[in-house]
Amino acid sequence: MKKTLTIVSPVYNECEVIKVFYTELRNVIDEIEDSYDSVICFVVDHSTDGTLDVLREIASVDQKVRIIAMTGRFGHQMCLLAGIDYSDSDALIMLDSDLQHPPDLIPIMLRYYEEGYDVVYTIREDTPEINFLKRLTSNLFYRAINLISQVPINEKAADFRLISRRVAKVFQKHIRERNLFLRGFFGWMGFKSIAIPFRVRKRNLGKSKYSFSRLLRFGLNGVISFSKRPLQAAVLTGVAFAIIGFLIAIITTIQYFFLNSFPSGWTTLVILISVLSGTQLIFLGIIGEYIGAIFDEVKARPHYIVDELINFEPETPIDEIGHKVRSKD
Repeated sequence: MKKTLTIVSPVYNECEVIKVFYTELRNVIDEIEDSYDSVICFVVDHSTDGTLDVLREIASVDQKVRIIAMTGRFGHQMCLLAGIDYSDSDALIMLDSDLQHPPDLIPIMLRYYEEGYDVVYTIREDTPEINFLKRLTSNLFYRAINLISQVPINEKAADFRLISRRVAKVFQKHIRERNLFLRGFFGWMGFKSIAIPFRVRKRNLGKSKYSFSRLLRFGLNGVISFSKRPLQAAVLTGVAFAIIGFLIAIITTIQYFFLNSFPSGWTTLVILISVLSGTQLIFLGIIGEYIGAIFDEVKARPHYIVDELINFEPETPIDEIGHKVRSKD
């Protein structure tokens, strides 16, 4: 009996490239059809360029293409979570639809899955075409997060990975955080995993959908999800400045009572006040990010809302806010 495979691909405004991506992916799936009963699940993050219409045409011809259309833009990580939630297959593969993740790597990933690996993740081998500033900021971010996080994350890891059914079940039933950082979770979970390298393709069509603000938010989610050290740093910095302030107070008192002189270092005073105030504001911002993450969890809003399902089984149960309803077993 064939094993089942779901290939999840988040999509946002990829009208220019989506047909090319589907054709290439379909060719790879046809090569493994003797071993796997495969479906492609496109998760459309409320695209505005006609991508959904193109995918409707594809799905009308290929019944193995499923579409989850969101009501709004919930982000790349939530699209991946939706794909996991709506999958009941033996294995699930996530890859982007911009062709920078090569579909021809799928048979290799499945081979490792057959050897007993629950997670097969990929490591980017950057090419000269990759923007230097992007490479630099990415490397700096991962080095910073590994410095302060208890969970090591490979700085070249991508969201192109395979997970087994039992890994998917953990997400479906237990990991339901609002500020997801999936790359960190797969390392934290501890399942048997292996990394394989791939070369990032040059983007010939379309453009990156990650703005600087979204990349910054993505990075903050990673820090908040897997490290409390910024909060610990705030405490240590506060103690250090308190000690400095106490020493300055002692020196000032001695000068005033015993040397009959009052310090004239107004410049020093202004600098100290500015540094202390700036440091306080920085750490208040850090604390605010953690409080904001708590606030998101307390509100318990849905992770995403589904507007439409295409080519899913008619009996697929959906609750009133668009989530797939799962049994408790």
